Amino acid sequence: MTDLIKIENLKELIIEIRTQSVLLDSSVADIYGVEVKRINEAVKNNPEKFPEGYVLELDKNE
Repeated sequence: MTDLIKIENLKELIIEIRTQSVLLDSSVADIYGVEVKRINEAVKNNPEKFPEGYVLELDKNE
């Protein structure tokens, strides 16, 4: 049986970067129960499934 994720728990994972509310890839991986590299592979291999602005790449200072 899959655990349901409550909205309240998602709100705790959201952080603000460059005035945007975001979920880190590690948080998305936790939500889906997969490795971080699988989330990044999915984004890389299926760009048409992710709307423009979905991915925000951090610089070294961030």
